[in-house]
Amino acid sequence: MPARPVAPPAGGLGWANLGMDIVSVNRVRRLLAQYGEKFFERMLTPGELDDCRTSGGLDVLSLCGRIAAKEAAFKTLRVRGRFLPWPDIVVRRSEGGWPLVELHGPAADMAAESGIAEITVSISHDVDYAVAVAAPIIAPTPSAPTPLPSTSSS
Repeated sequence: MPARPVAPPAGGLGWANLGMDIVSVNRVRRLLAQYGEKFFERMLTPGELDDCRTSGGLDVLSLCGRIAAKEAAFKTLRVRGRFLPWPDIVVRRSEGGWPLVELHGPAADMAAESGIAEITVSISHDVDYAVAVAAPIIAPTPSAPTPLPSTSSS
C-alpha cells in the first residue's frame, strides 16, 4: 500500500493549514460544577473570562467557544511535540463582536517559525457544542529584487 501524502508545515505558496475544534457544552458544565471557575483560569486570560461573563456568571457557550477557538488556532501552527500555550493564544471580542486572535510569547514564536503572520477564527455554538475554525494568514515572503535590464553598449 503506497504511503499517504502528508501536508507540509504551514507556510509556502497556496497552503492554508486550517484548524478546527469542537467542545462539548456538557463536559465544560461538568468541569465548571466540579472545579469552579479556577479550572478555566489556566486556559483563559482574565480578559477572556470577563468577555464570557454575564450578570449570572460565566456563559458556558461563550466559554466553550473560546476554548474551541484556542485549540483551532493552535492546530494551524502545525507544530510537533509542543503543548498548547493556553495563555499565549488570546481570543478577544472585536468592537463589531467577531472574535480576534492575538498571539503572544511562545505562540507568537511558533507562528513566526511556521511563516504565519496572523490567525483568523470563526466560532459557532448551539445547545450541546461549540465549534471553531481557524485559518492562518501567511506572512509575505520577501521577494528577490527584479534585475535591471542590461544597458551595455556595443
